Amino acid sequence: MIKRSGVVEPFSREKVMSGVRKACQGRPVTESDLAILAQQVEESVRLTGQAQLDANDIGLAILPHLRELDEVAYLRFASVYQAFESLDDFETAIGQLRDEHAAAHSDGEARVTGGAR
Repeated sequence: MIKRSGVVEPFSREKVMSGVRKACQGRPVTESDLAILAQQVEESVRLTGQAQLDANDIGLAILPHLRELDEVAYLRFASVYQAFESLDDFETAIGQLRDEHAAAHSDGEARVTGGAR
């Protein structure tokens, strides 16, 4: 991993967990959940095939896994790594989550009813 300062250091699951832990404060997320997320992120990073990634790229790799784990923590974390600058940025992210929920709900209905509505 290449830090903003240019220093190169190895990928650290503990650093991933530490960064995500802050976003998860007060949320129903366990240490076991954080460990699993860190493992998933490490696997995602390895799949890129790149020997070194910027720290910011690792932060971005965390986002999809965190979104699955806890949406409030995801929004907190995304506000930093996607550089939210206004309420509009939050509203856009929340709108995307709502759209995903609506699509998942309608897909579930289609499966349960055999596609008939």
